[in-house]
Amino acid sequence: MLPNPYAPGELPRVLAGREQQQDRIRGYLSRIGTYGEMGGPLLVFQGPRGVGKTSLLREAQRDAEAHGFITAWVACRRNAPFLPDLVSRVGKAIETADILPRSEKGGWRLRLESIGLEFGLPSVVKVSAKAAAERSSAEAPPRGAQISALEDLLHETGTRVRDHGGAGLVVFIDELHAATRDDLAVLLNAMQNLAGRREENPFAVIGAGLPSTPGVLVNAATFGERTTFLTLPRLEPAAAAAAVAEPAAELGVDWTPAALHAVAAEAQGFPYLLQVLAHATWEVAQPSAAGEVLGIDQVHAGLPRADDQLTAMYAARWAAATDLEKQIMAVMAQAGSPTVTRAEIAEALGRPTQALGVPRDRLIDKGIIEPAGRGEVRFTMPGFDRYIRETLATGAAPDADQAPGRLGAGRRRRQLPPASDAGRDTPRR
Repeated sequence: MLPNPYAPGELPRVLAGREQQQDRIRGYLSRIGTYGEMGGPLLVFQGPRGVGKTSLLREAQRDAEAHGFITAWVACRRNAPFLPDLVSRVGKAIETADILPRSEKGGWRLRLESIGLEFGLPSVVKVSAKAAAERSSAEAPPRGAQISALEDLLHETGTRVRDHGGAGLVVFIDELHAATRDDLAVLLNAMQNLAGRREENPFAVIGAGLPSTPGVLVNAATFGERTTFLTLPRLEPAAAAAAVAEPAAELGVDWTPAALHAVAAEAQGFPYLLQVLAHATWEVAQPSAAGEVLGIDQVHAGLPRADDQLTAMYAARWAAATDLEKQIMAVMAQAGSPTVTRAEIAEALGRPTQALGVPRDRLIDKGIIEPAGRGEVRFTMPGFDRYIRETLATGAAPDADQAPGRLGAGRRRRQLPPASDAGRDTPRR
């Protein structure tokens, strides 16, 4: 059997439909490569889970490295500072790139150790706990010291890379919405200060996060609003089809136009759902040699497997919600429309709109719902509303093998044409 080229939850083999965003990133970094100056303010791509933010950043990282940049990757976690990881990753990037002459490596390590000490990195700094404890707290306020240290790190790293033939430094920060407020304040202040001497700072910082990220950044520092925010949209049908067809074509396997249409329609533009559906179809079909074709029958057969995976994800989201969050989601799921106004939710629950602000914001922060126009919200992932309705109807979360399919429940046969539709279900070449 040929290996399955689809990997739900991992980086796709083909990043389709993101050419506009990739061009935007290249343009952002071109200032560094051409002029040796700062790329600009923090650049952040925002969108719900499953829309491909991490994949976009990883592809941008590969592209940046191919153009002579040294890169560092950081993923934020709840209730955990990310700046220590940033310092460590930048240091490792320089070491791995091996761009410094032997004569300069010792001095760089000492400087990195000095910078790292401000972020509580004794293992990286290579100093004893006693030495760290003896540092006077009167030298500078903790945040002020960290801002200065981060400025030094970004400036000196970018400059060293540039001086030794590289293009500069690019830091990628994923899951920005989960970052601590203090760390974001340090990052934003450091970038703001360095922007005043942009011609001396060949670096850029690119991030990604949920739709709540703009509010998180502005809450950390008022000038966080100067960040460049770009919403990552769902994939257009043609791009969705390409994301499914091209990985298979590399192995000599084709999808019929009808099968591609069905998978793209079910996924509704979400790259994650595309991977889930395509992976399930491949597992059922088990193509063993080049020249085989995946059709509508295999898509039908793969839907239960895809449902199993999505049911587990939906169940985890539902179980982790508070009672009030579940009430809000229940109203949304039973509304019978793609979007629901905040006023409608409040009226259904018999509460004032202001009383629902915190739980609603938590649902947005978790990536379960998102704003959809003035005063309106919607679920971020297709099919979750049907899962909630089934859960409420049965009084408990349904088992994956007993519940009707989440993907297209009640409409599947209308969206997936029968295999006998010879006018459409022909091999794609």
